[in-house]
Amino acid sequence: MSQKQLKEAFISNLNGTSLLEISAGLSLPPLCLLCRGLLLILHYLHHGKPVSSRKNSLLLDFLVLVSPLVFSCTVLSPIIFFIPFILAAFCAGIFFKIYSQRKREARAPFGQIVKEFQEACLDPECIPAITVFRVYVNVLTSISILAVDFPQYPRRYAKAETYGTGVMDLGVGAFIFGNALVCPEVRQKSHRTQPRFSSLARQVFSVWPLISLGVGRLLSVKSIEYHEHTSEYGVHWNFFFTLALVRLAASVLLAIFPKEKAWLVAVALAVLYQLLLSTTPLKTFILHGSDGRGSRLGFLDANREGLLSLFGYLAIYLASVQVGQWLLQRRSSVRGWLGALKGLALAVLALWVLLQLCQACTEPVSRRMANLPFCTWVLAHCLLLLGFFVLTDLTLVFTQLLVKGSSVPCCWKVVQPPDSRKKQGMEATPVGRQDKLSQLCLISAINKNQLLFFLLANVMTGAVNILIDTIHSKAAFTLCILHLYMFFNCLIMYILHARNIVLKFW
Repeated sequence: MSQKQLKEAFISNLNGTSLLEISAGLSLPPLCLLCRGLLLILHYLHHGKPVSSRKNSLLLDFLVLVSPLVFSCTVLSPIIFFIPFILAAFCAGIFFKIYSQRKREARAPFGQIVKEFQEACLDPECIPAITVFRVYVNVLTSISILAVDFPQYPRRYAKAETYGTGVMDLGVGAFIFGNALVCPEVRQKSHRTQPRFSSLARQVFSVWPLISLGVGRLLSVKSIEYHEHTSEYGVHWNFFFTLALVRLAASVLLAIFPKEKAWLVAVALAVLYQLLLSTTPLKTFILHGSDGRGSRLGFLDANREGLLSLFGYLAIYLASVQVGQWLLQRRSSVRGWLGALKGLALAVLALWVLLQLCQACTEPVSRRMANLPFCTWVLAHCLLLLGFFVLTDLTLVFTQLLVKGSSVPCCWKVVQPPDSRKKQGMEATPVGRQDKLSQLCLISAINKNQLLFFLLANVMTGAVNILIDTIHSKAAFTLCILHLYMFFNCLIMYILHARNIVLKFW
């Protein structure tokens, strides 16, 4: 077999992993974020000032936010169920150290601290959990697209061939989910006062970078005979095209139907698509082609997975629009977000039950078809991860109240209770040094240029695969390559962020 055939066989005919293992892996990014925040608060407690060196800030962020994820999906994957407990114990140790070493004048009864925490006001204009979710989906995707070509990356984490739940299968759906959370339809406050089709032309124009990237990837892959998994999207299709078409179709549907009813459209679309899969020859066509033997004749036949899975991805996008609207409802207090966290937990529980029913009554999860179980699974795990991030942010808010003046970048800004400010005739103001710290944050850096980060990761992945025999690499060499690859990508984003450069002109 040629090198191309070897690499294609290496990522083909896989069956995914268990839902429990994926859930355990999803707990790692929030724990890394919590660990970073607690370390910064502890540093402030001891030195009376935040980390001021940009180099130290970058190294800390990379070592705590990114490096553990590289290890957990490679050499530490056999003990993936123990890693969350180890990180949680480490975070608990830091927290108790902060709690015990507070300044005497700042010490208050624990009950009073809890009461202040529940009544604390948060900046209602920013929901850091959404930003962190989108950044971490990008980071995890960037790690996986290169790591999957190395033998240290478990085959069960890679995309499943037909049925199954691989980590990378979830990544595809999570990308759609994250994009929908901040789509114009969600962020547009004056939607009701504007004509429904007024922004549709703008949306058509805004997807041209994705289409250009899709065309660029298609031409480059075919020209250098780069290895590709044909049954993933088809012969000519790729994920950039899926992102562009889903966004366009969603904009059209949201211009026709009220965005407050987006979840109804999503349910109708997903159920109708599943009925077609179950009652017509559509499923056979997707899996086996027009002749039943895997033919790739004609554009539709050649790209059947990518084209027909658009219905499932569109349902995920529309449901995520509804989630985005719910999250952006004005909640200015910790108490309000504790209620929202309870709502997220109930939604995850309901979706888990629905997932079991869908699989029992229809078929297993299939990313290749983007069937109803796949849509349900993606929404359940994305809401679970989002809930983890909200819980992490609230924990860091509580810890900041223990150490007056401390703050954490990409975490909620704590503002003084409005009642106490009104007595002085003043408005609520942020506490801490968030503006200064926000300039020293890897999450903010990646968030500013997310599409560039994803594109750079794809280019670097291709370069590494061309230059290195990844399939026969040893563990130490694999870890070095993955760390250098991720650090280079993060460093570019950090430099652009430090110079306040945002490469977006559409």
